Amino acid sequence: MAKAPRAWQRMLSGRRLDLLDPSPLDVEIEDIAHGLARVARWNGQTSGDWPFSVAEHSLLVERLLDATPGPPPTVRERLTALLHDAPEYVIGDMISPFKAALGLDYKAFEARLATAVHIRFGLPPTPAAALLARIKKADRASAYLEAVQLAGFAEAEAARFFGRPRLDGALRIVLRPAPPAEATTAFLERFAALSAPDAP
Repeated sequence: MAKAPRAWQRMLSGRRLDLLDPSPLDVEIEDIAHGLARVARWNGQTSGDWPFSVAEHSLLVERLLDATPGPPPTVRERLTALLHDAPEYVIGDMISPFKAALGLDYKAFEARLATAVHIRFGLPPTPAAALLARIKKADRASAYLEAVQLAGFAEAEAARFFGRPRLDGALRIVLRPAPPAEATTAFLERFAALSAPDAP
């Protein structure tokens, strides 16, 4: 009988994350931060000495959530935004056209990982639709800023694909890609602030 292929990944924390059936017990924020800080947005096709990482993108999306329509986001909503791309610490940041080509199986795989992350950190397994819509607005605004400032898009081209951000202050944000160690630290510090018992 053929031996089943290995379906888990060993993390630096020592955890073994089953990729087909991920357990929240095997999810550690240090592994997420470390991985996301080393995953490049835009497949690394950005200007600067360092790639713009998914960790930096996640911090930007959480920041932009403030400017989306609706009441001030709660701490748990901010944490959900910070972790919106957490599965990419395992599967990388595939560009949208490639995700579409892979189809629904990829989306289901990504969703299982996201659910494990949410449960691990005390968030609803599936965020509310209204929150997901706000995160998507912030995510698209982040993509526009990254496209124009780092990925070589003209403003008109970026607006066609992502929409020109209509969020207060978004267009004044200047992106400066950081080394992975700095991005890891910034992500962990923001997670700690949002997870503190007295977080506002």
